[in-house]
Amino acid sequence: MGNTLLAINNYFYRRGGAEAIFLDQIDMFERAGWRAVPFSMQHPNNLHSDWSSHFVPEIEFGNQGGLLKKVEHSLEVIYSRKARASLSSLIDQVRPDIAHAHNVYHHISPSIFPLLKQKGIPTVLTAHDLKLACPAYKMLSPKGICEKCKGGRIYNVLVNRCMKESVALSGVVMVETAVHRVLGLYRHYIDKIIVPSRFYQAKLMEWGWRADQLVYIPNFVEQSISERPVTVDEGDYFLFAGRLAPEKGIATLIKAAGISGQRLRIAGTGPDEADLRSLAQQVGADVEFLGYLTGQALHEAIAGAKALVLPSEWYENAPVSLLEAYALGRPVIGTNIGGIPELIQAGKTGLIAKSSNPDDLARVLTSMDELSKSMRQEMGRSGRLWVQEEFSQAAYLDRTTTLYRELGVRP
Repeated sequence: MGNTLLAINNYFYRRGGAEAIFLDQIDMFERAGWRAVPFSMQHPNNLHSDWSSHFVPEIEFGNQGGLLKKVEHSLEVIYSRKARASLSSLIDQVRPDIAHAHNVYHHISPSIFPLLKQKGIPTVLTAHDLKLACPAYKMLSPKGICEKCKGGRIYNVLVNRCMKESVALSGVVMVETAVHRVLGLYRHYIDKIIVPSRFYQAKLMEWGWRADQLVYIPNFVEQSISERPVTVDEGDYFLFAGRLAPEKGIATLIKAAGISGQRLRIAGTGPDEADLRSLAQQVGADVEFLGYLTGQALHEAIAGAKALVLPSEWYENAPVSLLEAYALGRPVIGTNIGGIPELIQAGKTGLIAKSSNPDDLARVLTSMDELSKSMRQEMGRSGRLWVQEEFSQAAYLDRTTTLYRELGVRP
């Protein structure tokens, strides 16, 4: 048996981008000869695992029952004693060489990091969002992009009701952040923090994280996607794929589709769906809502688009959907915010529009449409080659195992 990786994340099913990276990392390391042991939260949607008896009891943040249950869950959100106890038992059983955590806040909690240090296990955390700086993890308030908590002014998360516009939930994350910082649970007990975008690396340094704590390792495309030849002909539409939430910029995209007269398909569900359908009618946009797509159906929808569009209006990290579009041979249109621009070679693999600006996005949609089909195919080929060189599983495995070796893991 080779080395043992302890892989930690709140959820053990494909719920979002962080879970995709977490699960694909487990698969990748197992194929490379490691033993990968997951530690997660119990959940009805979880995949099977021989180690699930060690998972922590389910907590769904913000969805608790009565007052006593809310108090109990709030304490576990801030500092989970159950997670520490469960993980301690698992560590004694499997004796991992290294721990690699992904999203742990609100469920597992960073209470596990001092335990890992105490047990002598090197620990790495991938920053999938900005929780290490922003209590509400997105640097997004109900009014838009927000950095008011910089410099320790974390009371702003409560003042602005940044968590679902709820006083109670915003209060919990304020207290959570204060406790975690006083105890240094992230800052003093994690050996290295992986940042998948240069933007996040710079932003965390702006907020006081040391450069030598941060390591840039970009996200990767799941191997089966990057190896799959594109067999779908280009259709007469642009595609958005993702959650239908305000920060994703879909309202701006629908307005841009109306202005430019371009056909748009939207794959995904979310809290804004009804409003977005209504908006499409109001502005006379040709929009088709496809519902939630995954697997082959999603890949075919991407492969058949003129381009995948990411109209984000928040500090995106390093969207895997963008890399998947490249792997499927399609160009990308993205906005100039967060880590998106660094994943687009403008004019070569895609085009960049101004964030939150329907007129500029309409201009860019028109520009992409006016290219010849062969030019868009060439953009897709360039993106695909870039993925194979920089964002493959092999590249990620090499970069990550190099980091592990630097932390003392011996093959």
